[in-house]
Amino acid sequence: MDSGWTYKGKTFILVDTAGMRKKSKIDEPLEKYSVIRSIRAIDNCDVAIFVIDAEDKLTEQDKKIIGYIHEAGKGLILFVNKWDSIAKDEHTINEFEKEIRNGLPFAPYAPMLFGSAKTKQRIHRLGDLIYNVAEQQNLRVSTSVLNDLLEDAKMINPPPAHSGRVAKIYYMTEVGVRPPTFVMFVNDANLIHFSYVRFIENKLREAFSFEGTPIRIVVRSKKDGGDD
Repeated sequence: MDSGWTYKGKTFILVDTAGMRKKSKIDEPLEKYSVIRSIRAIDNCDVAIFVIDAEDKLTEQDKKIIGYIHEAGKGLILFVNKWDSIAKDEHTINEFEKEIRNGLPFAPYAPMLFGSAKTKQRIHRLGDLIYNVAEQQNLRVSTSVLNDLLEDAKMINPPPAHSGRVAKIYYMTEVGVRPPTFVMFVNDANLIHFSYVRFIENKLREAFSFEGTPIRIVVRSKKDGGDD
């Protein structure tokens, strides 16, 4: 069911997808259709709220769907539902979050909220999260600010060398949003290991947050797209 919702002056279209059952139960045509419908909704959305059942914790199917959301470049909020049904002590929420984070190492940026759809526990906090993640998905950073950050990052962790060749990073610019996408121009893209790209991503998140949204960083050899 689709419905309009206005929050802080912005209008959002909310799409409620059919729930997806455990993998062992999706052989029936109706269940397969619900999965397909959910995937289509992800393709068309800007921000996805993925509901994790606190009683089941994080399932393999959950990981696959959340991975799809991440690869599709969508904003992501994790809502742990049925939190009211869980026996708790002062360590429970931290243990739950740690287990979920460990199962989703590719999406540490996703905010996590524990609540209950039945009792409406913390449901009111979703509004601010949705609004903020949507803003982060559209955040633009000027090239001059990006390159100041890049110079600082290179001072902390110089570009790597490989087979006697040293990587040179010339500049970086943002080329798109939803998700924020950056191109980093270098002398040879083959010299830049994914771990260094992750380092730059971490520096971007330290400076600008980008809460709830994946970041794309494309490494491009200058001869392939930069100015000579």
